[in-house]
Amino acid sequence: MSARTSLHLAAEIGGPPHYDAGHYLRLARLAEGGALDYVTLGDSFARPGLDALAVLARVAPATDRIGLVPTVTTTHTEPFHVSSAVASLDWVSNGRAGWHVEVSTTEAEARLFGRRPAAAPAALWQEAGEVADVSARLWDSWEDDAEIRDTATGRFIDRDRLHYVDFTGSTFTVKGPAIVPRPPQGRPVTVIDAVGAPAKEAAARHADVIHIRATTPEQAAALRHELRTRAASHGRDPDALRVLVALTVDLGDVESAPEPGLESGPRLAARGTYFRGGPVDLADLIAQWHRSGAADGFHLTPITPERDLERIVNGTVALLQHRSLFRTFHPGGTLREHLGLTRPASRYARAATASKGA
Repeated sequence: MSARTSLHLAAEIGGPPHYDAGHYLRLARLAEGGALDYVTLGDSFARPGLDALAVLARVAPATDRIGLVPTVTTTHTEPFHVSSAVASLDWVSNGRAGWHVEVSTTEAEARLFGRRPAAAPAALWQEAGEVADVSARLWDSWEDDAEIRDTATGRFIDRDRLHYVDFTGSTFTVKGPAIVPRPPQGRPVTVIDAVGAPAKEAAARHADVIHIRATTPEQAAALRHELRTRAASHGRDPDALRVLVALTVDLGDVESAPEPGLESGPRLAARGTYFRGGPVDLADLIAQWHRSGAADGFHLTPITPERDLERIVNGTVALLQHRSLFRTFHPGGTLREHLGLTRPASRYARAATASKGA
C-alpha cells in the first residue's frame, strides 16, 4: 500500500446507554462534519440499551452522508430477519448502511431466548459467516430491475427476476427470495472484527471492512497482509478489502501527554489497543502508520464519546485534513463510495445472463 492510498476513518458513537435518540444523532452529525467514512453503534444481548439498528434507522433521515454501521448479533436471531433489517437501513439511509457482525457467547444470553445453549466460538463464527453469506444472497435475490411498477397492467414485480437462494447452513435453511427489494448499494457493507481465528476466517471470506487489533505498525501490516492473502485464497479480490486498526481513544489529558502514542491498555470498550494523549499525538500516529502501509485506516472508539469525538473531529481530523492526508468532504453518496468499493452485481443476474448466452 502506498502513501497515496486513501485514508479511511470511522468512529464508535456508543458508550453508556442513552435512551434519547438525539444523543446519537448529535454524535453522528459531528462525525459527518468531519467527513468520516462511517460511525458504528455497538450492541449486545449482554447489556441494557436500545437496539443499535433501530437507533441508526432513526439517525438515517437526519443525516446526509455519514455511513451507519450498527452491531448486529447473528446468534439466536433469524438470518432472514437480519437480512431484511439491514436492507431496510440501506433504503432509509439512501445507501449508507453497513452492519458489524457479532456473535453471542454466554449462557446468560442464550437463556434470554431459550432456543439453544451457548456454543463454542468456532461454531458461532461458522454460523455468523453463513448468515453473512445468505444475507448477500438474499440481497442479490432481487435483480436491480425486478420492480416493474406498471399500473396499466397491474404488475409490480417481474417474477423472472426474483430468485430462490435455497441456502442450507449448519443451523438454518433459507429458501428466499427476499421480501425487501435489492438495497441501493446492492449489498450493504459487511464489517467484522478479526479477533481470534474463527472470526478472522469469517472476515476473510465475507467482510468488506475488517477491524484488527495491533500494538505496532509492523504487527498491523502483517495482519493486513495475512487477511488479504486469505481473502484471495477464497477467490476474492484483496484490493476490495479495507483493513482498519481498531483503537480505543482517551483524549482527556489534552494539555499534557506523558506517554503519547500507542500503548498496552486495559480491556476497554474496543477490547484491544488503547491510545492516551492529545489530538495532535493521535494525528501523528495515524499519519505515521498509514504512510508505512500498516493499514487502510482506523476505527476509533472514544472513551467518552461526548468529549473525545469532538476532539477527534475538530482536532485530529482537522489536522489530518490540513496536512492533506484526509479528505474534507465525502466523495459520494453511499458508504461503498466513501470506502472506494464498487457496487456488486447480483450473482443471479449474472447467472441468468450466462445461461441465456450458452
